[in-house]
Amino acid sequence: MSNQTHPVNFALVGFGQIGKRHARIIHEHPEARLTAIADINDSLSTEVISSYGVPFFSSVNDLLNSGVQADVVSIATPNGLHASQAMLALDYGRHVLVEKPMALTRADCEAVIHKALQKARLVFCVMQNRYSPPAQWLKSVIDQNLLGKIFLVQVNCYWNRDDRYYRPESSDPLKWKGTKALDGGPLFTQFSHFVDMMYWLFGDISNIRSHYANFIHKKSTEFTDDSGFVSFDFLKGGMGSFNYSTAVWDHNLESSMTIVGEKGSIKVGGQYMEQVEHCHIENYTMPELPPSNPPNLYGTHKGSAANHEYVIQNVIDTISGKSTITTNALEGMKVVEIIERIYQLHR
Repeated sequence: MSNQTHPVNFALVGFGQIGKRHARIIHEHPEARLTAIADINDSLSTEVISSYGVPFFSSVNDLLNSGVQADVVSIATPNGLHASQAMLALDYGRHVLVEKPMALTRADCEAVIHKALQKARLVFCVMQNRYSPPAQWLKSVIDQNLLGKIFLVQVNCYWNRDDRYYRPESSDPLKWKGTKALDGGPLFTQFSHFVDMMYWLFGDISNIRSHYANFIHKKSTEFTDDSGFVSFDFLKGGMGSFNYSTAVWDHNLESSMTIVGEKGSIKVGGQYMEQVEHCHIENYTMPELPPSNPPNLYGTHKGSAANHEYVIQNVIDTISGKSTITTNALEGMKVVEIIERIYQLHR
C-alpha cells in the first residue's frame, strides 16, 4: 500500500453489539474517520445520527451506491452474510475488514480471496484474541521453541449460551442466532477465535475424530451440537483435542489451553484465555505480562478484553504503509476450513 497521510475512512455494515464496538473505536481514533453506517434495522438510524453524525443506510448496496467516502468497509453482520457483503465491497474497490468467521465455507472464503486479488484490495480478518498479552507471550514461547517438541495440546471452551441468548430479539429483523444459514454453529460463532489461536500457534491438523451432542438447544437452534469432543494430530507433530460446550449453566466457565511439551508445560485459562495459570519450562523464568485489559492505543480508557483496538490500528497502519497485515484472508480461510472439516464428520 502507498503511504496515506489523510485519515483512513471507514464505512460500517452492521450496527449490533460488535458493530457498535467498531463504530466507537473508529470514531475515537485520530487516524480514522467513520463516514457511514448501514443496518437493516431502520430504528437504529436515530442512534447512529445522534451518536456519530454520519449518514445511515438500510443496506450495504445503498451505502456503496451513495458515493460516500470509504477506504475500508467494516463488516459486522451475521456470519452467513460476511462473504457476500465482502464480495460486494470489493467490487466497489474497497478494502474489507470482516468479523469472524470470514465465511461459513471454505468455498466462500476462496471466492472472497479471488475477488480481492482481482481488485488489488486487502481483506483483514478480525482475530483479536491474538493481541492479548498471554497470546503474544505464548506465540513467542512457541516460536522460540522453548517447550521443545510439542506432545499434547488441549483446548477447553465451556460457555453459557442458553435460551436468553437464542431468544429472538424484537430489534433483530433477521432472527439469525441459532440458524444454520446465518449462525453456523458454536464452533463458528462462539469458539472460532480459539480454533484460530490453536492454528496460529501449532498449525494445521489431520486425523480428526469427534463425538457430539445437543443437550439443551434442540428447540432453540437448528444445530445438532451444543457440545463436542474433537481429537486430532498436528501436522507438525503432537496430538491435540478441542472440547467445547455452550450448555454450561447460567454463565461462562472457561476457555483454556494446556500445552505439554518436551521441556515444559503451560496452561492459559480464564473465561477468554486471558490468564496464565501455569508455566513450568526448563531454565526459564516467566516474565510479568501487561494486564489483559489495558487502556486502548490512543489514550482513552475504554479498553476491552476484545482487543478490537489493535485490529483496527493494524488496518490503519497497513493501508497507510506503516505496517503489514497481521491476520490475512488466507488465515481466516484456514480457520473456516478446519471448522468445516470438523463439522463434516458430524453433519
